[in-house]
Amino acid sequence: MSSKIYCVASFKPKPGQEAAAFAALQALEPNTHREDGCLRYTVTRRIESPFAQGDSYPIVFHETWANREAFEAHCQRREIQAFFEEQVESPEGVIEDANVCVYSDEPAEFDAPALTS
Repeated sequence: MSSKIYCVASFKPKPGQEAAAFAALQALEPNTHREDGCLRYTVTRRIESPFAQGDSYPIVFHETWANREAFEAHCQRREIQAFFEEQVESPEGVIEDANVCVYSDEPAEFDAPALTS
């Protein structure tokens, strides 16, 4: 049974603040990569393509965590909480809105075999 957690965190910068928002999000990568449960943590920015013309916020984190506990511990780190307080919640921040969602790769009724030791 997979215990991995996949997170997609999308960010809408305030007008004229896309470069500053991207830089602020990139600054979170080095320490997050040091976390034991972090398997992938990459901030990306939207680019134009005739093959992908959907709607989304222009900056997105793609995250993979070893398990729910690792993801939730990450969310409780002071650096991450301070980022949301200073850049998303504060009127002085550079991000207008954020949308953070987590996913599992298991089907809803997955009947994984029990592992024995």
